[in-house]
Amino acid sequence: MRGFPPGCLALFLFFVLLILIPFFLAEVMLTALAKLGLSAQQSIMAAIGIFLGSMVNIPLTRFENRGKVKMSPSKMFGLERQLFPGLQQQDSTLLAVNLGGCIIPLMIAAYQIVRLSELGTHYILGCGVVVVANIIICRYTAKPVKNMGIAIPALIPAMAAAVLALFFVPEQAPAVAFTAGVLGPLIGADLLHLNEIKKMGTPIASIGGAGTFDGIVLSGIVATLLA
Repeated sequence: MRGFPPGCLALFLFFVLLILIPFFLAEVMLTALAKLGLSAQQSIMAAIGIFLGSMVNIPLTRFENRGKVKMSPSKMFGLERQLFPGLQQQDSTLLAVNLGGCIIPLMIAAYQIVRLSELGTHYILGCGVVVVANIIICRYTAKPVKNMGIAIPALIPAMAAAVLALFFVPEQAPAVAFTAGVLGPLIGADLLHLNEIKKMGTPIASIGGAGTFDGIVLSGIVATLLA
């Protein structure tokens, strides 16, 4: 009996792993969301919103760049790559916000702040200290990368948020860690570096634009699990 061609088993295992990864990520996200006081139904809806919303960028404004920026239209409109396969010159940057990578995590963080305020002043003050500290950390660890955007070491915001939350508000560490994990990269890495986007030569600057794998979502989820 002839055996499988060389490499066939490895290829099969690769595809199996590829199929299982989304289920693993969904389980991790649901576990983290469950620690934030969300019901099972709310956790599922939030996870679906983050995954599907990662494909939606909401335009906010457009500003002029200092120089022309080379861009591929396919990155913006899809069908343009068949019609205009070459590169075009773009002299402005579109600033957008991602639904799944920014808005939904921000809504969950706002819910955590409301919960903490209802528990007492001590919790909301502790949360404020952790958030401000993580914003400062993200502000000085984030670096602009030309033609790409703002880059920040993946685990630094999450680990900082978790450690600070456990130190200042151990009783509500998951809620505080998630809030700081979201607001730290959002404010410290993205908003406080907006002026530098004009120098980076990128046609689109999307806050939370990497969706599920963006620093905002990743930091919030990992910080919650660590706490």
